[in-house]
Amino acid sequence: MLIRTASAALMMAVLAMPALSQDADTVIAKVNDTEITLGQMAAMKLGLPPDMAGMPAPELWDMMLDQMIRQAAMAEVGEKTMTPRDKSVLEIDRRAYLAGAALERYADFEPTDEEIQAAYEKAFPADKPITEYDADHILLETEEAAKAVIDELAKGADFAKLAEERSVDTASGLNGGDLGWFTRDRMVKEFGDAVAEMEDGATSTEPVKSQFGWHVIKLNGSRVQEPPALADIRDALVQQIRREKVEAEIERITSEAKVEKTEGIDPAVLEQDILNAKAE
Repeated sequence: MLIRTASAALMMAVLAMPALSQDADTVIAKVNDTEITLGQMAAMKLGLPPDMAGMPAPELWDMMLDQMIRQAAMAEVGEKTMTPRDKSVLEIDRRAYLAGAALERYADFEPTDEEIQAAYEKAFPADKPITEYDADHILLETEEAAKAVIDELAKGADFAKLAEERSVDTASGLNGGDLGWFTRDRMVKEFGDAVAEMEDGATSTEPVKSQFGWHVIKLNGSRVQEPPALADIRDALVQQIRREKVEAEIERITSEAKVEKTEGIDPAVLEQDILNAKAE
């Protein structure tokens, strides 16, 4: 009760200060030699879930300040008993936060209409239309089994029935081998290349081998893909442009950094208890 009353009084005192004197460095409490600042409180609030952050200001202030006082008191104890693991984790966390903050700032921009148009044209080049294919397949474990299926199909067997009975791709097999519409790049290379060489309505005369087994393919049809309207994918293009620019910045900054790798350290050393964690 004493802490709550004191923190409420402290809040009123802070609010009564001249507006210009209240900034991120304004000290609102001290725990031994540890200062708790207004900036730390504001940062803490930013990390709260919306329902908690929306609490009445006096209650939220008391709750956060109580937590930060407890945290500061315990942190002093932890600092006095720091282990190699503690030091390493703290440094990793510090770097991760600073790197994330820098990346957020690099990504905080709005691409121009020209950049968005360029990204759209790169994804859907007018001079290189993308073809979609509608195909069924029967996947077999061996070449012999695939050739046997091709022979049966040549004699008039029903493709969908054989797919249901023989295909080891049970997901498509239950639908008669139907794979739906897809673009060449969505399939493994061997399958995509084979489909691209087939005529609409044709069925494989030779099995097609891939990492999954041996395919017997029936191409039902093909069509030129209609590109989506720019307005429909504008948001996705904006995110793509941001990702690409951030990645370019990461590459630039990393390439300009002076990196010195220590040679002669055996990677297997990580299998040892370097941080003496087992003793903790």
